[in-house]
Amino acid sequence: MSDTDKDLPASGPIPPRRRGLRRRRRSTEPPALLTPRPSLTYRLISYLLVFPVFRLLFRGRTTGNGHVPMEGALVVVANHGSHLDPPLLGHALGRPVAFMAKAELFRVPLLGPIIRACGAYPVSRGASDREAIRIATDRLLEGWATGVFIDGTRQADGRVNQPQPGAALLAARAGVPLLPVAIINSHRALGTRQGKPRLVPIHIRIGRIIPPPASRRRIDLQATTAACQEQINGLLDQGLLSPGKAPSALPPTRADHDR
Repeated sequence: MSDTDKDLPASGPIPPRRRGLRRRRRSTEPPALLTPRPSLTYRLISYLLVFPVFRLLFRGRTTGNGHVPMEGALVVVANHGSHLDPPLLGHALGRPVAFMAKAELFRVPLLGPIIRACGAYPVSRGASDREAIRIATDRLLEGWATGVFIDGTRQADGRVNQPQPGAALLAARAGVPLLPVAIINSHRALGTRQGKPRLVPIHIRIGRIIPPPASRRRIDLQATTAACQEQINGLLDQGLLSPGKAPSALPPTRADHDR
């Protein structure tokens, strides 16, 4: 996503679509008070599929879970090195994370209902950045944690190299915070040029909350985007978690965050 402030003016007449968004926000609870609950399908997939793949095959570990708000809308901003990243993020954060998916995937028997239950939302092939951001904003207004890979595509080295302002723009539009997350080693496990996965450790470091941009002006979006890039790459530079305390035997739950 690469919308800028010129695409979504902060002043002047409000187009009908944006008026509708503002009316929805006034007629419902604020996003900070809404939190969709994980569906049964989501829980089953997390425990029976993602958990053994992440925790056992890839010796997955996480740190920083105490930084994750368990209530309200949130823009989860991460680096992107592998197709493994979307399910791993939702599992590691302990709450569903909604991601965009191609609309045709929702028409596939069995797969469609599963990815919908896990929070994915459809975006038509060829949809503009403006349309994608509008759809993602709607998810935030429903209280979802919405995932954005800040480079927009997988990176061969797994780092944040050319961050796009889409995550900052989403946060500014919905007035919600951003949470930087570093996924370490997924680019080595199943990178852009790999046909088969390598069973290397994948660890996840969760950063600290970044407030939404002060406005949708380009300078504010760029400052927030740079802050996300700096924090994610800084977490990546710390490398894999050191041996010591064993990872939890079960995926993180709401109770784990309340302790």
